[in-house]
Amino acid sequence: MSFASEFKEFALKGNVMDLAVGVIIGGAFGKIVSSLVDDVVMPVVSRIFGGLDFSSYYFGLAGQPSGLALAEARKAGAVLAYGSFISVAINFIVLAFIIFVMVKQVNRLKREAPPAPPAPPAPTPEDVLLLREIRDALKK
Repeated sequence: MSFASEFKEFALKGNVMDLAVGVIIGGAFGKIVSSLVDDVVMPVVSRIFGGLDFSSYYFGLAGQPSGLALAEARKAGAVLAYGSFISVAINFIVLAFIIFVMVKQVNRLKREAPPAPPAPPAPTPEDVLLLREIRDALKK
């Protein structure tokens, strides 16, 4: 079997295609959640902590003054950008919660599906019936 035909067989399997669709949808879903966190959640969190741009919070490690923007402070030396980390952590928590709710709903729907009726037993083969008759005749 050639390399190209092996690759074609691999790429056209159902699981690979399902995975590809899942990755594409997951990327788009990640953008939606990022927008939710950046545009809805983080402004509220920022307002609670008294800042306008929560992601620009940092500690200067190279003696930068605290009034600089994060990009300028990074140019001046090392910074500990804890605001960006907290933004990403909140993004992850929101995404994980949404995925948890989705998986929980899918599992609930799977449980509610009625069980398939049991298949009727297969008819006894004719040779087995004949052997049973012989056995019963010999017992008599």
